[in-house]
Amino acid sequence: MLRRSLLSRFRHRILGTALIATLAATAVLPNAASGQGSPPAAQAPAAKQQNAAPPPANGQPAPANEQAAPATKPAAPKAPVSEALQTLRDRLDTIKDDLEAREKAITGPNVGAGDLIRARDGLDPLADRLRSVIDLLGPRLDAARERLTQIGPKPKEGEESEEVARERAEREQAVNDIDGTQRLAKSLLVQSDQIVDQISNRRRAAFTRGLFERSSSLLTPDLWMRVGADIPRDISSLKSGFDDTVSLFRRNGSLWNLLILGLALGLSVALYFGRRNIAPALGRRDINVTAPSRRAKLLGAWRVLLLGTLPALAGSYAVYYALDVTELLPARFLPVASTILGGIAFIAFVEAMADALLAVNKPAWRPAPVSDAAAWRITALAVSIAVVITVSKSTEALNSAIYAALPISIATRGIGAITAALLLAIGLHRFADTAEKEEECFGPYVGTETSSNIGGPLRLLGWVAVAVIAVAPLVGYVAFSAFLVDQLIWTASILVLLWLLVVSADVLIGGSLCEDTRIATTLQANTGLRKRSLNQIAVLTTGFARVLLIAVAALLALAPWGLDSTDIFSSVRTAFFGFKVGDVTISLSAIAFGVSILVVGVFITRGIQRWLENTYLPATDLDAGLRNSISTVAGYVGFLLALALAFSYLGLSLEKLTIVAGALSVGIGFGLQSIVNNFVSGLLLLWERPIRVGDQVLIGDSEGIVKRISVRSTEIQTFDRSAVIVPNSNLISGIVKNRVRGDRTGRVIISVSVLRSKDPVEAAEMMVACAKAHPDVLKEPAPRVVFKKIGDPFLEFELIAMVVDVNLSQKVQSDLNFSVFKALADAEFIPPMGPASSFITVQGLEPVRDALGQIAHAVGSPAAHVIAPPAAARSESEEKVSAGADEASSTDPREPARRSGSASPDGNLRRHG
Repeated sequence: MLRRSLLSRFRHRILGTALIATLAATAVLPNAASGQGSPPAAQAPAAKQQNAAPPPANGQPAPANEQAAPATKPAAPKAPVSEALQTLRDRLDTIKDDLEAREKAITGPNVGAGDLIRARDGLDPLADRLRSVIDLLGPRLDAARERLTQIGPKPKEGEESEEVARERAEREQAVNDIDGTQRLAKSLLVQSDQIVDQISNRRRAAFTRGLFERSSSLLTPDLWMRVGADIPRDISSLKSGFDDTVSLFRRNGSLWNLLILGLALGLSVALYFGRRNIAPALGRRDINVTAPSRRAKLLGAWRVLLLGTLPALAGSYAVYYALDVTELLPARFLPVASTILGGIAFIAFVEAMADALLAVNKPAWRPAPVSDAAAWRITALAVSIAVVITVSKSTEALNSAIYAALPISIATRGIGAITAALLLAIGLHRFADTAEKEEECFGPYVGTETSSNIGGPLRLLGWVAVAVIAVAPLVGYVAFSAFLVDQLIWTASILVLLWLLVVSADVLIGGSLCEDTRIATTLQANTGLRKRSLNQIAVLTTGFARVLLIAVAALLALAPWGLDSTDIFSSVRTAFFGFKVGDVTISLSAIAFGVSILVVGVFITRGIQRWLENTYLPATDLDAGLRNSISTVAGYVGFLLALALAFSYLGLSLEKLTIVAGALSVGIGFGLQSIVNNFVSGLLLLWERPIRVGDQVLIGDSEGIVKRISVRSTEIQTFDRSAVIVPNSNLISGIVKNRVRGDRTGRVIISVSVLRSKDPVEAAEMMVACAKAHPDVLKEPAPRVVFKKIGDPFLEFELIAMVVDVNLSQKVQSDLNFSVFKALADAEFIPPMGPASSFITVQGLEPVRDALGQIAHAVGSPAAHVIAPPAAARSESEEKVSAGADEASSTDPREPARRSGSASPDGNLRRHG
C-alpha cells in the first residue's frame, strides 16, 4: 500500500507540474482568445471574408435585401479557445474524473479503512496543484478584463465598426474562457476539500463505532460457556500452526538461514546483556558523587535512557529481520513474533526510563523530585504494567494468528485490561497517605523530602481510570477498556518524555546561554552581544522549544483517537498558507512576512534617522530645533511607509479597514481624546515650531531647556538635571514663556543702592563701565543705568545689560555684581559696614552727642572717633551714627541699648531697613 501511495503521489506531482507548465506557456501567448500575434487590422480582411454571405446553390444572384442584411448587421464570430487553454481544460477534466472516482469509492455501502486510505492518498498534492492553477489564472483574468474595459461599453444607439465589434467579441471570449477555466479549478478544489471532509468524518465514525461497540460481558456465563466450547478448536488450530512452523523450518532451514538466525539471536542476547550490565557503567553516574549539578543529572539520565533502550530495540529488530528474511516462520506468525519482540523492547524502555529519571540506587543522580520510597514503587509499578501489556498484546496477536474464536478474544482482552487495572489499583494503594499527619505532643506534622506520596489530583485521576477500565469489561465494553489501557500507557510515556525534554531544553539550552559557560563567553566575544541580550535569547529559545514540544506531544497523544497525520498537517498547512473568513484571507505566513516587512522598514527608518541626526544635519546650517523636526518627521514617514507596505502585502486596503476605523473613531470619542489631542498638538509643534529643541522655556514653575519634541509629549530638562515631560496640548493651549524665541540674546538687571550723599551721575558711570568691560555683554545695545528711586538714606539704581546668550545670564549677573560692588566700595559709594539695617538716624540729640564726644575725648576711648566725628562732616539737623563697631566690641548685652539711645523718652529715634 505504501508503494501504491508513492506512485499515486508521483503521478499527481507530474500532473501538477504539467499543469503549471501549460499555464506558463499560456501566459507567453499575447492573445489567449485567438492564439495569433497579428494586430486587429491585419485580421480585418479575413473577418470580412468570413462575414460575407455564401453564393446561392443555384448560381443565381441573391436578392438585394438578402445581400444588404449581412452588411448592416454583421454577426460577431466566436473565436476559438487557445490551444494551451484547451490543454489546461483537458487536464482539469482528467482531475475532475479522478475526484469523481474517489467520491464514488467512499460513498459505497461496504467501505473499509483501506478504501478510505486509498481515496485520501494524493488529495493534498492535487489540491496544491489546483491552487497553483487558480493563482496563475488570476493575473491573466485581470489583464483580459482590463483590455476589455479599455474598449468601452457597447453603444446603445448607432452601430460600431466591424473592427471594434470583432475586437470586443474576441476580448469577451478571452475573458469568458479564462474565467470559465478558473471557475472549473475552483470548483474542483472545493470538491477535493469536500472529499477530504467526508473521508475524515467516515474514519472518525468508524473509529467511534468500533470503540464503543458492545460485546459480551465478562460476567455473562454464556461467554465462558462459549469459551469452553471453542477451546478444543483453538488448541487444534494452534497445533496446526506449530506443525506448519516445523514444516517450514525443515524446508527452509538451510545452513545459511540457520547461520543468519543464530547470528541475530546471538547479537540480540549480547545487546540485552550489555544493556543490563554494561550500559549502567557507561552512564557515568558515580555513586560516590553526592552533589552533581543539574546539567550532569540530565546528561546522565539521557545516557542511561539511550543505552538502555537502543540496544534492546536493535536486538529485537535483528531477530525479527532474520525471521522475515529466512522465512523460517509462517507469515501469519510474523505479527506474533513482532509483538513479542516489540513487547520485550518496550519493557526495556520502561526500565531504562525509570532508571534514568528515578535512579533507585543513586538518589543523588535523580532528576525527578521524588523520594526514595516513591522512586522504588513507581519503578515496580511501571515495569509490572509493561509486562502485563506485553503478555496481553502477545496473546491477542496469537489469537489473531490462529484465528481464535471471538469469545476467546473478548475474554483475553478483558482479562488483560482488568489485570492492568488491578496492578494500577495496587500501586495507587501503596501510595496512600499512611503517615500520621499530626503528632499528639509535638505540634503539627511537617512533611520532608522522604515522603513517598503522590499528589492528590494525580491519585484521583488514577483511581478514576482504574474504575473505568475495570468496570467497562464487566458491562460489555471490552474494546473500550483495552483502548483506555493502551492510551494510559501511551499518554504516560509521552508525558514523561515531554517532561524530560522540557527540563533538558531549559537546562541545556537556557543554562548554556544564561550562565557563564564556554558557549555564552564565545558568543559574547564573537558577536558582541551583552549578557542581558543572551539571557533574552535564552528565554525566547526555551519558550519556543516548550511550545513546539508541547504541540508535538499533544499531536502524538491524540493520534490514537482517530486523528490522522494527514489531517493534522493539512490543517497546519491551511492555517499557515491561508484560510478564508468571509472575504478576508488569513494566512500565518502572510502575517509573518508582513510583520517582517514592518520590522525591516522600521530598522531602515531608524538607520536613516541616525544618519540624519549624526552625519548629514550637523553638517548643515540648520538650528537644532529644525534638525530635530526633520529627523522626527522622517521617522514617522518611514514608519507609515513600512506600515503601508505591510498592509498592502496582507491585502488590507482602506475599504477593508473601514470597520477598524469606525471602532477607532468610537474609541477616540470616548477614551482617546487626550491622546489624539496631544498627537495633533505635536504635529503642530513640529510644523509651526514655536518651541524648538534647545530653547529655554518657562512652563508654570518649571524652567529648563527643551531636549526632545515628539508627537505626544515634549521633554524639558530643568537646571537641576530633572526631566519634565509636558503633554503637547499644554504647550499649544497653555501659556509658555520662550526666552529664545526670536534670538538667544538675554537681559541682565542688577539693583544697586548708593548713599544719598554721593553723586548719582558718577555712580551710574562706574556701573556702566563695569558692564562694558565684561566680554559677554553686548556693545549694541549698550548697557545703561536706570535711576529708580530717591530714597532717604539710599539712591536706588538698576543696571541693564544685554548678553549674547541667555544661558550666560546668571554667570554675567554674578560677574557684574562682583565688579560693581568692588568699584562702588572702593569709591565709598556704598557703606562699608554692610546692610542698611546697621545704620540709625538720630534727630534732636545734639547736646547729648556733644557731651558724649567730650567725655570720650577726655577718657581717650577709641569709640570717640566713631561716635563723635567732626562736626563739619555732619548735618546740624541730622546725624548718622554707626553703631556696628561698638556693638561688636561690647561685652555687655545691655551696652547696645544704652548706646542707641532708644530708651530716651524725649528723643526721636528712627531706624531704616
